[in-house]
Amino acid sequence: MRECGVLLPISSLPSKYGIGCFSKEAYEFVDFLRDAGQKRWQILPMGPTGYGDSPYQSFSTFAGNPYFIDLGRLVSEGLLSWEECDRCDFGEREERVDYEKVHANRFPLLHMAYERFRSRREDGYDRFVKEQEFWLEDYCLYMAIKNQQGGKPWNEWEPALRDRQPEALEEAKRSCWEDIEFYRFQQYEFFKQWNDLHSYANRNGIRIIGDLPIYVAFDSADTWSMPKLFQFTEDHKPKAVAGCPPDGFTATGQLWGNPVYDWEYHRSTGYAWWIQRVKSCLKMFDTLRIDHFRGFDEYYAIPYGHPTAKHGVWEKGPGIELFQSIWEAIGKADIIAEDLGFLTESVLKLLKDSGYPGMKVLQFAFDSRESSDYLPHTYTPNCVVYTGTHDNDTTLGWFLKASKECRQFAREYLHKDAFDIDTLTWDFIAAAMGSVAELCMIPIQDYLGLDSDARINTPSTAGGNWNWRLRPGQIPEGLAEKMKAMARLYDR
Repeated sequence: MRECGVLLPISSLPSKYGIGCFSKEAYEFVDFLRDAGQKRWQILPMGPTGYGDSPYQSFSTFAGNPYFIDLGRLVSEGLLSWEECDRCDFGEREERVDYEKVHANRFPLLHMAYERFRSRREDGYDRFVKEQEFWLEDYCLYMAIKNQQGGKPWNEWEPALRDRQPEALEEAKRSCWEDIEFYRFQQYEFFKQWNDLHSYANRNGIRIIGDLPIYVAFDSADTWSMPKLFQFTEDHKPKAVAGCPPDGFTATGQLWGNPVYDWEYHRSTGYAWWIQRVKSCLKMFDTLRIDHFRGFDEYYAIPYGHPTAKHGVWEKGPGIELFQSIWEAIGKADIIAEDLGFLTESVLKLLKDSGYPGMKVLQFAFDSRESSDYLPHTYTPNCVVYTGTHDNDTTLGWFLKASKECRQFAREYLHKDAFDIDTLTWDFIAAAMGSVAELCMIPIQDYLGLDSDARINTPSTAGGNWNWRLRPGQIPEGLAEKMKAMARLYDR
């Protein structure tokens, strides 16, 4: 079935308190998607973020980001007051997230809500804690100890806590019990609110595409509680970290810094952790985009401590065996494979054997006049086409910076004597929508014709990323009708 949808991270929604969240604006965005004839809403990972604020560097692969808890709902439940919320400074720019101010002001508010929640405990709370026990207890304990340790990563904790010695853990549970309860409360509120928003989207014909990063952060509850899953030395340092080799875009490659997996250990467990991870994600989302799909065929391992990615090597990943184990455990899930970048024959075979649709990014199609798998006439139906992703510039921003040859090629391919800068993005959207790809996903920035100021992330850069937001009222009247007409025109 041909469908279309919109890419917009939760954090990029407008809201009253500094960052997009599960507030009324999220529900209004669902209404907008419904009215615009869209069937999908794609978001980014929703884990709690640490240094750098990247959703791909989370303190837990299972936990939710407390920034996304709607404070207004806590007010309606009697856990906060409007006055308490309005006293806080969440930043002055509606179009940018000020993470420092959000962090400094949101947690005191959540703690006030927790103190009031403690005295009346909802019926669903104990059930939630029991159902999520397999990750929740380690995560809450990890965050509580981390606070106690002044925010230091777990490998810098005193050896007894670092090594999870039973006596030290029991003592930490006693001394940090209130912080542990506070983090449980955050996760209860996060999942309660997210489940309500997700259900509302489904009732309105909108399916959610979530995002599963292939790697986890080193500074996370996952690595601390299950170090055997990763390639660590005896003193808890990574043997190697993840990244990408040098290419035409980055001379020194990309040094992500995430620990790489011990795939032999995963194989010995029947990939139990991966099965649980995918299963948990599919309870949250209708479709799952798996990031860096190539890494399951071969992963790039960079010796720990090297300042760049130049000296990494390719190592063999689990291949189709991992996905067969997942299928046997939970069935064939609705998954999208992020297969961007240089693809070897073995990666292409893995993609084909999995049956998952890969991704096509229209911006990549016009970089040269050579044959390209990103040009729409080369697509097969089993793919998802994007004008750009969260890692790309907006289409307008990309075009304004593109070479003369690239622009000319785009004009010829799209049968345009000249582009009107005010409608240029719609020409590219039409090319994507008219392709045979079964699913077409467009960033909201392209529907709005926004330039590079609305870019979400620039890979291999630090600072200035993940903070773009829609302003209140920025979606103009009439846009939903125009989007719906295009979706109907291309049978989506």
